[in-house]
Amino acid sequence: MTRVAIVGAGVMGCATAWALREQGADVTVYEQFELDHTRGSSHGRSRIFRVAYPDAAWVHLAQEAYGGWRDLERQSGVELLGLYGLVELAADPSLTSAQALDECGVRYRMLDAAEARALGAVPPEGWSALFLEDAGIVRSDLARHAFLDVAGVRVETDTRVESVDDLDADAVVVTAGAWVGRLFPDVPVRVTRETVAFFRHDGSPLPSVVDLNPGTGGHSMYALHDPVHGLKAGAHHAGAEADPDAEAAADPAIVERIAAWVEERFPGADPEPVETDSCLYTSTSDESFVCERRGRVVVGSPCSGHGFKFAPAVGRQLAALALQ
Repeated sequence: MTRVAIVGAGVMGCATAWALREQGADVTVYEQFELDHTRGSSHGRSRIFRVAYPDAAWVHLAQEAYGGWRDLERQSGVELLGLYGLVELAADPSLTSAQALDECGVRYRMLDAAEARALGAVPPEGWSALFLEDAGIVRSDLARHAFLDVAGVRVETDTRVESVDDLDADAVVVTAGAWVGRLFPDVPVRVTRETVAFFRHDGSPLPSVVDLNPGTGGHSMYALHDPVHGLKAGAHHAGAEADPDAEAAADPAIVERIAAWVEERFPGADPEPVETDSCLYTSTSDESFVCERRGRVVVGSPCSGHGFKFAPAVGRQLAALALQ
């Protein structure tokens, strides 16, 4: 039986533990903080789940992850996906995911302004709106625990790994998120501290909503259902570079920007934030993922601010690399 050590119990470490146990490996997870800490990138109640991407390769990976989430739901008996839909808003229809979705055979429909408003989101004048029904959120806090509960692996908390050479295992998977550079300084990532805010919204869950940047086509602002307050919103890649070992609160200026956007987009929500939070993004220059093997070590830093939804698929990829 292959013995594998995993460094980091964020969602990618948990997903890799689950995938390794599927293959019969003996797994131990090492986490430098407590299991439900709020210092990294995987805490919180919800993340956007979508297969909508302007690149077909990402669509295919998201479809693979979708199957993995359904596998985990069946195995754990826990409902992890809330499929309330996704609305992409763009100044130009060519910026939406329509072409890639067509290429991959994924059903969607374009909305007019009245249809978007009926879903709870007010688009800017003249913007296009793409609606994907099979999308919404993944319950992030429940998901991490579901991976570990199904895997049934050992988790050593409050255990900071200073060197992978110290670990007695046949293979080591490093899913250390913002701390990956401490173990592998040559991994080309940039760490930023991002801000999110929560707003009171009563009634049925809103679909996830993203504003696409008119210049780049990437995400600018986003919102999704929050199981406690109703609405969670943020500005994508808006935060400053950060030291992951230094704790910090939400950025007040970004909170103000988010609140102004929520007031404009969501007339059914109270625009006064009821809660704020921060988390770390660990990003490559093109927002791709790092999944590579170096001797007995597999480095997995698949974040870039959009990795959570892919966790089952990436976990299986990292497990396959570890068991080569």
